Order: sequence, then structure tokens, then C-alpha cells
Amino acid sequence: MAESFVYCPPVSPLNVLYEDDDFIVVDKTAGLLSVPGRLPQHQDSAYLRILKQYPQAKVTHRLDMATSGILLFAKHRDAEVAMSKIFQARTVKKQYIALVDGKSPMQTHIDVPLITDWPNRPKQKVDFEEGKKAQTNLSLLEFDAQLNISRVSLEPITGRSHQLRVHLMHIGHPIMGDKLYHPHPQKFSLDRMALHANQLEFVHPFTKKEIHIKSMPLF
Repeated sequence: MAESFVYCPPVSPLNVLYEDDDFIVVDKTAGLLSVPGRLPQHQDSAYLRILKQYPQAKVTHRLDMATSGILLFAKHRDAEVAMSKIFQARTVKKQYIALVDGKSPMQTHIDVPLITDWPNRPKQKVDFEEGKKAQTNLSLLEFDAQLNISRVSLEPITGRSHQLRVHLMHIGHPIMGDKLYHPHPQKFSLDRMALHANQLEFVHPFTKKEIHIKSMPLF
């Protein structure tokens, strides 16, 4: 995060999408950090807000600050450990909606390794020699020819940092409003990045029930 960055998180309360004795799932707004940043002025975050109500809560996964949508927290340590195993086994199904520049393919599987771009952190980059395996499935939902923008559904198979953002840039269809990876982020009519975590599916580790959570994007 650049030192010149001024953090102005949205003040609206977190919208709870699902809750039980073990987990709480919220709809994170764009512009809010998932977890506190290093600096004192970057402390406000979804996790800190959850901790005020559930002091034993734990982080299970994260969304980029610019990404909105489904964010899951464990209410206690046992739930965190159980959910961590589920994520590691890749049995959690995550789906995102994005608006991207240009007309995307109808369907494609992106298998492109990624690595941290150290001189330009927090940016990531494609590296076919030293990068870690990263895979994303893409499906075109609709194309607006007048705006030259595609609405796509994205399913990350792996969970690398900035994976969806770099993969889409790599195939020539960067996410609209992405200030890190779109060459002209100001082209987008909204002052945010058009990426939203809209579905989360997993088998509850304790009740064994199938949990399916949905959230519709505001773009």
C-alpha cells in the first residue's frame, strides 16, 4: 500500500449474510480492508468490526480492499482450524462477478503462474519460471457492445494474491476500475473496481450441511 494512500473506509455497517454458532459471513463493501493494515490509520477493517461483537473471531480468508462481497470469519479457534482444512483441500467453491474491458472469451481456463512483483509491491506478476501455480475459470455472462465491457463469472481454482486481477490483465481484459492493473482505470464510470465475490459454497465442518451463500454486486 503506497505511503501516499489515504484510507477512507465506508462507514456503513457490515451486512450479515449468514450466521451460526461457528461462522459469520458478511458482505464487505469495496474500500474496506478485510484485516487491519500496518499503520494506525489503516486499522478499521471488516475483521476489527467483527471482533467488537465476537472477541474470539478468527480470519478464514481475505478479499482485496477494492473487492466487495462475501467474506467469512470463524467465531472461535476450532472453527478456524476446521475451515482452514477445507480451504486447503480446495473443497470450497468461490465465485466472483466482474466487469472487464473488451469482449472476453465465452469460456476459458487460465493457467498462468504468479509471483510477487517485489519492486512494485503489492503488485503481482506473471512468471512462468518461478511463479506459483494459479488457475481461474472464466465464463462470459453478457457483453455490452456500446460500452465495450463484458460481465464475466470467475471461479478461482487456486487462491493466489490478486489472482483474478492479474489473470484478466494477462488475457487482455483487465477489470474495470482496477487502479493497479488496468492501464486506464478512470475509464470506468464508478469510483471502484468492478470485482465482487458473489457466491461461496462449502460443507459445514461440524453440521455437515451444505452452505450456499449468495450476494449480488452493485454494478
